[in-house]
Amino acid sequence: MARYLGPQCRLCRAENTKLFLKGERCHSAKCPINKKASPPGKGPRYRTKKMSDYGIQLREKQKLKRIFGMMEKQFKLAFVEADRLSGKTGDNLITLLERRLDNIVYRMRFASSRKMARQLVSHGHILVNGKRVTISSFIVKENDVVTVQTKSQKMLGIKESLKEYTKSGAKPWLEVNPDEMKGRIIAIPRRNDVTDLEDINVQLIVELYSR
Repeated sequence: MARYLGPQCRLCRAENTKLFLKGERCHSAKCPINKKASPPGKGPRYRTKKMSDYGIQLREKQKLKRIFGMMEKQFKLAFVEADRLSGKTGDNLITLLERRLDNIVYRMRFASSRKMARQLVSHGHILVNGKRVTISSFIVKENDVVTVQTKSQKMLGIKESLKEYTKSGAKPWLEVNPDEMKGRIIAIPRRNDVTDLEDINVQLIVELYSR
């Protein structure tokens, strides 16, 4: 499966906002956004020009796509599925992305970033309803149980990531048992439940793909 292998911080600089791609580093003084770094390939005297409507829509799509660590083909397939479902396409898109297994592993605090969560899934460390699932884009359902494999529960990275659960807990649609490294999807998230993505204008993405 294709994936982005370049510098993660470069993506944040391109969007001029924190996408929280590197876990704890994004909250530290080392984050280039804190230093007001210029966009990649641009000098410190670079001045942004007024964007066209297309440019604004494109940037919004790139931002959401990069937050979830997806390539263009994957993201487009998710949009097509969201458009097929009943209801608002933009809201459906957010819900589908939130239900991806790699995102659920990240939201349950078993991983400090979605990139780490994808690695845990693809390397076979995650079980869904007792069965190993190695597909990051696997869509979970209500009442599905996500567990870290017993032999993987000793991994230092997972233990360190779970410290965040003691600080801020998990999303309200998730039930997590940090001691057993197990969680359950107690409800399907709605658009207004995903408060950390409120700045994403999904309508612009819908308009982009409707061109």
